[in-house]
Amino acid sequence: MTSAVSASVARTADGSALQAVLLDMDGTLVDTEGFWWDAEVDAFAELGHRLDESWRDVVVGGPMSRSLGFLIEATGAAISLAEMSVLLNERFEARIAERVPLMPGAERLLAELARHNVPTALVSASHRRVIDRILCSLGPDRFALTVAGDEVARTKPHPDPYLFAAQSLGAHPSRCAVIEDTATGVAAAEAAGCRVVAVPSVGRIDPAPGRTIVGSLEEVDLPFLRSLITLMN
Repeated sequence: MTSAVSASVARTADGSALQAVLLDMDGTLVDTEGFWWDAEVDAFAELGHRLDESWRDVVVGGPMSRSLGFLIEATGAAISLAEMSVLLNERFEARIAERVPLMPGAERLLAELARHNVPTALVSASHRRVIDRILCSLGPDRFALTVAGDEVARTKPHPDPYLFAAQSLGAHPSRCAVIEDTATGVAAAEAAGCRVVAVPSVGRIDPAPGRTIVGSLEEVDLPFLRSLITLMN
């Protein structure tokens, strides 16, 4: 189940325009985008199919239903989407059983947000079972709310997950800073009306008005995020 906080804490301690920070998980906070692709390669190999490396850019960052739907159609694998979802989650969980490497700057940023009592949500297209595993590495107490891809009617690239997160935290989307690593996630956050910081991990993210692109989370801190909301309003 998702967790939430009351709207009474949806303002930062100094009353700044920034009301909440919403973060993607895979490829943004944890270095797992490659794990997903490796799990997909193994799962389809078990069925006798080889994935083309060029398909990696097609499936990265998208909801599991879209990614697996594409791969099943492209390979002609005789398996249902539901069956492949279970198989893929099992392969991925096996890879993160021992360690989940954090992205550079992730630990520092999460600690800073917690230290300043900034309402923070984890918003991922991954399923709840995967999120709960990875939260053990990230620290579940650092998030007032977590939203999984299998808990919303429409996940990324639709705006629903970010709209739900903002509403649950009592924040206005325009006063939320979102940190994402894929074009799919950026599209979802921008459609929700949030201010987006893109930290590309695998695929390219093109510049656009109102979009900030950085090289890594090491370039992101709380004053930086506050300045983005101030500049927008």
